[in-house]
Amino acid sequence: MLTVTEATPEDGDVVGEIHAESWQAVYVGFFSPEFAAEAIRHRRGKWRDVLLQKRDTVLLGALDGRPLAFTYFGSSPARPEAAEIFGCYAHPDGWGTGVANALMAATLRRIGEQGFGRAHLWTLRDTPQARRFYRKSGFTESGAVRDHDFGDGNPIEQVEYELSLP
Repeated sequence: MLTVTEATPEDGDVVGEIHAESWQAVYVGFFSPEFAAEAIRHRRGKWRDVLLQKRDTVLLGALDGRPLAFTYFGSSPARPEAAEIFGCYAHPDGWGTGVANALMAATLRRIGEQGFGRAHLWTLRDTPQARRFYRKSGFTESGAVRDHDFGDGNPIEQVEYELSLP
């Protein structure tokens, strides 16, 4: 059974685990081993504090009671009329189970309920699995690109995806 709930500070460790494991599986090859190890450690430990701030919304998707994916979204700093999905991560154990699809559908419903007519996000150009997922979720490339520095001084190109909500 697939469920989606709003994450609380008590979910910080599980959100961190999902973030770290998915980030390691997809992004580690873009960085030096030392930087990647520190980035994974940071992602594993930051979420309780983020959730305590209650600034944006974090939804947690679970399969048969096991949390396997999360989205993190709020008002877009660049586009006041749109919501921005700041992060969408699924634990590798959940890939192919449908939990990410159910979570994205719930995320888009919640964004619409919050009064936004559009949603957008950024993802690395060289992550075909993520790009395919966003297209299957109804997003299209906007044509915008940007360089994003994860903190190692080596910017990586990201592409923007956007979606009009019903």
